Amino acid sequence: MEADYAKNVASQGMNRPGVHRTVVALYGVLSLAALGRSSYQILTKLDEAPLAYTLSGVAAAVYVLATVTVALSARPRSRAIALGAISFELIGVLGIGALSLIRPELFPDATVWSQFGAGYVFIPLVLPIVGLWWLLRGSGS
Repeated sequence: MEADYAKNVASQGMNRPGVHRTVVALYGVLSLAALGRSSYQILTKLDEAPLAYTLSGVAAAVYVLATVTVALSARPRSRAIALGAISFELIGVLGIGALSLIRPELFPDATVWSQFGAGYVFIPLVLPIVGLWWLLRGSGS
């Protein structure tokens, strides 16, 4: 079944390995950055900004899940999980981004998603849009 899916994608001319590799690489880099930052924050100063640092940890976990499942997205189950993870990510960055502007006192320190990912050059805002586009259109669905 997975072979039929991959064959169908290729026959539609939608198999774009360069885009796929780029999306996976960006998620991988963001995973490492978020995981490193949140691990340090949670292990050394969680009491200073528990909400912000916990949300950074959640973001890191979502990025790791998205990296793995986007990499394996030729498999229907991985693709479905990737769609869920990236959708959750987009909702998170929009919700936390807005909340961090409306109620900045809740975020004494930045998270990956606060201010729509400004601390990460807005990559957290743009990447889920690109990831969803790739999964829904570019990969042949």
